[in-house]
Amino acid sequence: MSADPRAVLTQPSPPPDATVAYGNHPDQLADLRRPAGTGPARPLVVVVHGGFWRAEYDRGHTGPMATALAALGHPVAQLEYRRTGQPDGGWPNTLADVLAGVAALPGLAAAALPGRVAPGPPILVGHSAGGHLALYAAAQAPASVAGVLALAPVADLAEAYRLDLDGGAVAALLGGGPADVPERYAATDPSALVPFRPRTVVVHGGLDQQVPLAISRSWVAAARAAGSPATLIELPECEHFGLISPTSAAWPEVVAALRSLHDDLPTIDAESRSR
Repeated sequence: MSADPRAVLTQPSPPPDATVAYGNHPDQLADLRRPAGTGPARPLVVVVHGGFWRAEYDRGHTGPMATALAALGHPVAQLEYRRTGQPDGGWPNTLADVLAGVAALPGLAAAALPGRVAPGPPILVGHSAGGHLALYAAAQAPASVAGVLALAPVADLAEAYRLDLDGGAVAALLGGGPADVPERYAATDPSALVPFRPRTVVVHGGLDQQVPLAISRSWVAAARAAGSPATLIELPECEHFGLISPTSAAWPEVVAALRSLHDDLPTIDAESRSR
């Protein structure tokens, strides 16, 4: 892994195979990557980027991750959405964009990558704030999500507000704290949205300085207590950004977690399971 874990944020990647729009706003789009090889169609993997919902971070930094997943045979969409710091970002548009994108992208990707995207809902892979958005989408529209791989997710917005993660990032997203806009937290905070129908795997590093591991521990414990199919994988030597870097020591664990979600889907055929 690079000496600077943040290097993945600016690492170049090949251009996408296609870019599709799921709405009329310039940020309502996604980059698509064609799966390598000639294997059977697979469910779409939608990568939801992090960056504490802020405009200075976009889907570009997930290019290396998406390229690596496509090389493993997954059709991949890198979802973009409106973010805080933009006139239209934050509540409610950031949340609405993710719901709209998750619903539309399987069809858009199937049309753009003929024969490579299996029918049915996608698997969501969300990192950090993108992990929050993936959990939110799965809770609000469970029929639109086959499973969630949440990488160091901000899974408790009220706690993240209390801890002042990234200097007021949650307040910027929702327009205030839990005492100011309690209805917004009730509608968007994964800690308030259990039980959870879609199968969920959470991966979190023990050295994470951006999102405390305790947040994932607490969310998974609450989800499991409510009967949700949630699993936590702790990586003691991993920090925040290694989870999205294909050159990190943590990457094989991320790939294995995605494979476990993929192999649990009832529509996956035997040939695809063996890959």
